Amino acid sequence: MGASAGYRGAARERTARRCCAAFGVLLALLLSGCARLPTEPAPRAEVLPRDVTGTTTLGSRVMALGAPHGSDSGVRLLDTGRDAFLERVALIEVAERSIDAQYYIWNSDATGRYMAARLYAAAGRGVRVRLLLDDINVGARDDVLALLDQHPNIEIRIYNPALQRRGLRWAFGFLREFSRLNRRMHNKSFTVDGSVTILGGRNIGDEYFDAHAELNFRDRDVVAVGPVVADTGNMFDAFWNSALARPVTEFGNGARAGDLGSRAAQADADSERLAQLFGTLPQDAAAALAHVAQSMGAMLWAPARLVHDDPPSGAALADSSLTQASAAALGQVAAGAREEILIESAYLVLDQQSVDAIRAMHERGVRLRVLTNSLASNDVTANHAAYARRREAILASGVELHEMRPDAASCRSLVLNGSACGREHIFGLHAKTFVFDRRTVYVGSLNLNLRSRFLNAESGLVIESPELAAQIAADIELNMAPANSWRVVADERGRAQWLEGEGSAATTLHQEPRASWSRRASTAVIAAFPLEKYL
Repeated sequence: MGASAGYRGAARERTARRCCAAFGVLLALLLSGCARLPTEPAPRAEVLPRDVTGTTTLGSRVMALGAPHGSDSGVRLLDTGRDAFLERVALIEVAERSIDAQYYIWNSDATGRYMAARLYAAAGRGVRVRLLLDDINVGARDDVLALLDQHPNIEIRIYNPALQRRGLRWAFGFLREFSRLNRRMHNKSFTVDGSVTILGGRNIGDEYFDAHAELNFRDRDVVAVGPVVADTGNMFDAFWNSALARPVTEFGNGARAGDLGSRAAQADADSERLAQLFGTLPQDAAAALAHVAQSMGAMLWAPARLVHDDPPSGAALADSSLTQASAAALGQVAAGAREEILIESAYLVLDQQSVDAIRAMHERGVRLRVLTNSLASNDVTANHAAYARRREAILASGVELHEMRPDAASCRSLVLNGSACGREHIFGLHAKTFVFDRRTVYVGSLNLNLRSRFLNAESGLVIESPELAAQIAADIELNMAPANSWRVVADERGRAQWLEGEGSAATTLHQEPRASWSRRASTAVIAAFPLEKYL
């Protein structure tokens, strides 16, 4: 999907866009009367899936596997980047009819290019590929994406695109159409042959698959079969057919056809590098099917339901005052908790209403423990600044708060590439996982922040499984241990301080640990502005 500029370049571009949006919010609010909804497109024919479950190899296996389990769905955690990458690659190779992928970020790095090349190969053997990408991270890749779209079996759409595509023109366009362009598709889904789907927090890129040399994320998603797959397909089609989903050919003319040759050569090099990192890749149907069969054999069967937001349209696109469906559904589950809620959220940005709700749960005896990023492990300073504005209020509400260390010892057991773990590297948190009373879990794309609650479209699975809940709770508690995170507590004046170490040997730190002076200063400046809802 284009030449990689490296993680730092991609991260700088994403951060620059996020900061531009953050600092432009105040101006945009003043100009909100000028914000306009997009012109409705000409009616498009409904896109219907051509899969009939049971007629493909995957479909027949899923039907046989699920027959004894009634309305339950089969689920398996993809708990490491390696597992998540190989699962997707294997499913691509097994696909016979369709692949529908919906992502917030698809990077042009080794894993992103490799998966794009395998999708192209799948299209070559007759598989229909639909790829829906949120525009905020498409960057300058319109022509490359349009080149892939030229394949008769591949169609690529961009969700909620900016009309101005680059630089200052993009920034001014963002401000002019702030109400529309501030609504993003944060959903992640990957569905093959209408029979198997992957949902969760991971985007597509090296840092999400334990393949980056400098930064890797602790992330989590779920591969699932059963009734939730049809629901995921319906969600995908709703976004695909939304007026906000535009064909990439509206923005890109396509690179030169000859570029496919050079990109194929790059994909071959990526394949060799990834094979050294992950082991033999499942590049033929037999090996891939063996991988998928093993994965399905390890599934738990339990009641599960997809919770997701719909793409906004009309007046709803400009109205960001209402709690969206995903957040409301999780709020209902939380309201039913009686003993404990464990939360793992990359971003923790709350308003006073949220803090009051947490305090009320604490007062009725519910123990709330939260793991989020520290400033040192956070990939977006602006998000940390919004969290820091209310960190002391969060502590006062009764939350037991932990912040991830960038040099967490758990990196060496969770990330296959051990050479990317250490004091000079960054191990960050990207998972969005909730455990309620050790019986119910949510695994999805929703962070515990105001953007997920009011603005982004999110999706995830709510699964009723004490066994799965115990597994995820143990994972979260592992990263709450002193070797992996700092415990944040309040001093006698209610100010935040960090405990490094354990028990009587713990050291008390009075400023953001392992963060440079300049980054702490940037955080303080951004925190002075009330932008929590937009970060």
